[in-house]
Amino acid sequence: MPESEPVSDSSEKPYSPGIEAIFEVVARLRAPDGCPWDREQTHESLRPYLLEETYELLEAIDSGDDAKMMEELGDVLLQVAMHAEIAAQENRFDAAKVSEAVAAKMVKRHPHVFGETSVANADEVLRNWEHQKAHEARKAGNDESVVDRVPATLPALAWALGLQKRAARVGFDFTSPKQAAEAIAEEAKELADAKDAEQTFNEMGDLLFAIVSLARRLKVNPEDALRVAGQRFRDRFSRTEALLRKEGKTFRDLDPQQLELRWEESG
Repeated sequence: MPESEPVSDSSEKPYSPGIEAIFEVVARLRAPDGCPWDREQTHESLRPYLLEETYELLEAIDSGDDAKMMEELGDVLLQVAMHAEIAAQENRFDAAKVSEAVAAKMVKRHPHVFGETSVANADEVLRNWEHQKAHEARKAGNDESVVDRVPATLPALAWALGLQKRAARVGFDFTSPKQAAEAIAEEAKELADAKDAEQTFNEMGDLLFAIVSLARRLKVNPEDALRVAGQRFRDRFSRTEALLRKEGKTFRDLDPQQLELRWEESG
């Protein structure tokens, strides 16, 4: 979304303090005499901004910078406020109904907090959650699979992780990380033995899916682990590149042994 012009320094702010602030500002921006750009936005036109802001928030979380995280959380909240205001102007629902609906859902799905149910650990909480959602779906006449609830629009690693988590909550899972690791070895062998492009493609997918499963069993988010590995590679590659630049060389000027030596030097 385009950056707003700086607000003049005044003790009289055009909004109330607290959580209501952004919702009041968005309502003003969407008013008939508000901002032309904000007024013409729709749920569909805002889709890329929501995705972009979500990724920027994830990056801020990785950075550990509280100021940056607060800023990016605000940008995500702005997206929520925009969608809620658009719906309110169409007489569909408003921000209050959004908040009340999700609060009611959380209370209903946490009977161990708001009711008399007892749970032993977090895994049991997730199993109960999945059972409750399945019960609600059946009651509504919806026979969808538990894995159908994982949005297919997620990045592939996150989607695979989501599919596996949902399946595990209803009892479909490896018995141990060791078994998951053995599945990786098996898939790697099948990939190495692939006879054609189609089989190679399919076996590569199976191998990646198995790696995600091991990561899940080890309680490692594969998306985060791969991102951090990519950051480490980027930083080390840049250092190696800088060393070569000082020598007036490029990667193409080195044989494999020299390249390995430079890579070790930059580690």
